[in-house]
Amino acid sequence: MSELLSYGFMRNALMASVLVSLACGIIGTLVVLKRMVFITGGVAHTAYGGVGLAFFLGVNPVFGALVFSLIASFIMGAIQRKTRQRPDTLIGVMWAMGMAIGIIFADLTPGYKADLMSYLFGSILAVTNIDLWLMFGVNILVVALIITFYKEFQAAAFDETFARVRNLPVDLLYLILITMIGLVVVMLMRMVGLIMIIALLTVPAAIGSLFLNNMKQIMLLAIGLSLILTTGGLILSYFLNLTSGPTIILLSGIAYLTALLIHHFLHHSHS
Repeated sequence: MSELLSYGFMRNALMASVLVSLACGIIGTLVVLKRMVFITGGVAHTAYGGVGLAFFLGVNPVFGALVFSLIASFIMGAIQRKTRQRPDTLIGVMWAMGMAIGIIFADLTPGYKADLMSYLFGSILAVTNIDLWLMFGVNILVVALIITFYKEFQAAAFDETFARVRNLPVDLLYLILITMIGLVVVMLMRMVGLIMIIALLTVPAAIGSLFLNNMKQIMLLAIGLSLILTTGGLILSYFLNLTSGPTIILLSGIAYLTALLIHHFLHHSHS
């Protein structure tokens, strides 16, 4: 382990794992409980359009991804809540268009474009101090909002009709949540890439929801699981000489399938 910490890029990567785990555990829990996994995937893939446009304009791709992800979050959130059309179809169209826009602008950008791949598949070992500060800022915002509106989010997550009867600002809470999803997508982009964000954001919370019913407990378990999966995947990728992002996601998938088997066994053993 001391060998790992002797490298600056590994220290940054491990710090990113800690910061990412906090946001993933909190926001991922709300995403899973409110069944917003498909929207989250749509936002992540649409954000690639911002990455391609930013490369074309010669600006920081993080800013392009941030703008696109927030716009996509608001549009997809409105589609899911307001439209009478099938929301999954419309979100799927935006998902595909975002990826297409990113690729087209990448094609129009002269020069070597290898960096674009790191935004699709992640490059945690290339995390910079600026990336860490961005992750830190997003975490502060996420924690502050959850502490402030925890009871409201809890009511809306488990029973939105009851929350409306109690005159809670359900639409405002949804807007806040969709904004946080957009921010977390950008934060995770450097970690595992836009294609695989949906897994890291939802798997730990999904595992927690298999065994727990209390939202706070699910969040805490999801944070811990995120930390184990990200750091475990990072260490495995280092020693096995594998790409870190896919290793983290593969480990997460194995953990979820294992949890499903355990849950199935426990359920049947008590019935």
